[in-house]
Amino acid sequence: MITDTGKRRYQEVAEALKKEMIDQSLSVGTRLRTERQIAEDFDVSRSVVREAIIMLEIEGLVSVRKGSGIYIERLPNQSEKNAIARSDIGPFELLQARQLLESNIAAFAATMVTKNDIQRMQEALDMEIQAIDSGKADYDGDEWFHRLIAESTQNGVLIDMVNDMWRLRKGNQIWDGLHARIFDESYRQQWLDDHQQILTALNRKDPGKARDAMWNHLENVRNTLLVLSDVEDPKFDGDLFKTPKVVKLNK
Repeated sequence: MITDTGKRRYQEVAEALKKEMIDQSLSVGTRLRTERQIAEDFDVSRSVVREAIIMLEIEGLVSVRKGSGIYIERLPNQSEKNAIARSDIGPFELLQARQLLESNIAAFAATMVTKNDIQRMQEALDMEIQAIDSGKADYDGDEWFHRLIAESTQNGVLIDMVNDMWRLRKGNQIWDGLHARIFDESYRQQWLDDHQQILTALNRKDPGKARDAMWNHLENVRNTLLVLSDVEDPKFDGDLFKTPKVVKLNK
């Protein structure tokens, strides 16, 4: 049974499942028990377990295979040893890279996405809505949405590249400091609206609109962080990494 530790319940379940992976010496490829069994073992609801599994998916620890089950993709702490997070990469340099890469990934995803992919992306947006409604600084749904777009390309290299950028994001103290200054929830609502536009373009299988929607979303993120930034900070890199939009010329 999960007890109150100050964390949200799904986070407690996720941590307990990580501990099981280590304590029971489980290996990559092992299928975990079902969501129903986990819910019974920890005396929590199925929805709490589902959110815990999503958290583990975000961290790259498990994958959910429709009609098959939940499988271990990597063991806790394995990727942390090889983490590429560097403190000298500023948030705007990272955003520039994300804008260039993820806008094109979104365009490609629009040609590959399946109904199941769209459904999972909608679940990620539902997580964002819950976080905004609760007033909590919880960005798991945001991260999961972006990772799911990469996963829908079915290209392992692109998936790894997006995952690496999120590891850089999580290891960036400047970025965390900027997010800590966000008190106006209208920013998060804007980002959610952006995500919904991206999802609509993907659902319509429109590569051009998907690319533009992702580009505009990350531009909105950039503009929000510019407002929150201390431009006098020696580490401020907002002026160095503005990305002009590449316009495809008609032949």
